[in-house]
Amino acid sequence: MSRRFWNELTTRLEPYTPGEQPQIEKLLKLNTNESPYPPSPRVLDALRAVDGDDLLRYPDPASKELRQTVADHHGIHVDSVFVGNGSDEVLSHVFQGLLKQQRELLFPDISYSFYPVWCQLHDVLYRQIPLREDFSLHPDDYDSSAAAVILPNPNAPTGLLLPLEGIRQFLDAAPDRLLVVDEAYIDFGGQSAIPLLAQYDNLLVVQTLSKSRALAGLRIGLAFGSPELIEGLVRIKDSFNSYPLDVVAQRAGVEAYRDTAWFAQCCRKVVESRESLSRNLAALGFEVLPSSANFVFVKHASVSGKEIFEALREQGVIVRRWDKPRISEYLRISVGTGEQCAGLLTTLESVLAVLKAKG
Repeated sequence: MSRRFWNELTTRLEPYTPGEQPQIEKLLKLNTNESPYPPSPRVLDALRAVDGDDLLRYPDPASKELRQTVADHHGIHVDSVFVGNGSDEVLSHVFQGLLKQQRELLFPDISYSFYPVWCQLHDVLYRQIPLREDFSLHPDDYDSSAAAVILPNPNAPTGLLLPLEGIRQFLDAAPDRLLVVDEAYIDFGGQSAIPLLAQYDNLLVVQTLSKSRALAGLRIGLAFGSPELIEGLVRIKDSFNSYPLDVVAQRAGVEAYRDTAWFAQCCRKVVESRESLSRNLAALGFEVLPSSANFVFVKHASVSGKEIFEALREQGVIVRRWDKPRISEYLRISVGTGEQCAGLLTTLESVLAVLKAKG
């Protein structure tokens, strides 16, 4: 009965469905692309150092130390860095403050499934552009008269990377069209578009510390762009929540960026596991798309994705599947540690044997 208080927007929204976070013992969780490795020991030291006095007052509303640390890391000015509670909050501000225009926003038809939700929430006109038959993305398919384009790079859930020259092609084709590049997975095999900011004022890059820096539990997101674009996001942020990042997240983010050796080591281990996992999945009869992310997108040659997904779940292995056109037979599998990947493969081998026997 209380739904009578919902407004029209709340009623018509189709909310984003996040990946499961089941609380089950002995679960092999490979569905939401968190890091399989812990954050830097320097991050843990920073968390332990937080005391009662730190929690008495509001945090720095501008997150100056974190933004300066990130700016120094990338060799850009601090005024080109924006922070928020995870890249999802940052992207929501982007949709509200930059993408809500009189002309269309374009993004791939197979992409991050939160994009259409934000379009509904913030009343953004949009059109989805079909990926090619091989799931590749081509700049030529995107209308230069559109207000903006947003794309994940590497794409999710496919894992395919658009090389930096493709990003340049987008930018050069339409200098008055904003390009938002969502780089949640860029550290696992691609070149960030951040260096292009010096040449293009129609570029905004969004990143997260949830994946490659293992801070999904703290929610830290970033945007990089011209000072004018960042100022626009700050105006939206300060009208919504002027203290977005708490003191714990700010200090942890600083140390996560400062420990470059730990970051590089963890990324390297994920990439090595991804390549090994891809080879072993191919040996089991899977078609494996070439991934530049910390997950693989796969389809079996003779067994349905739904059957494999359900059988794995019964064995305590959770992966991700979408019951949507073109990708319903595919599974997205997060890359775990070497031990976790071995466990997945062992379970998959027995599951496939049973499903094939059933015919």
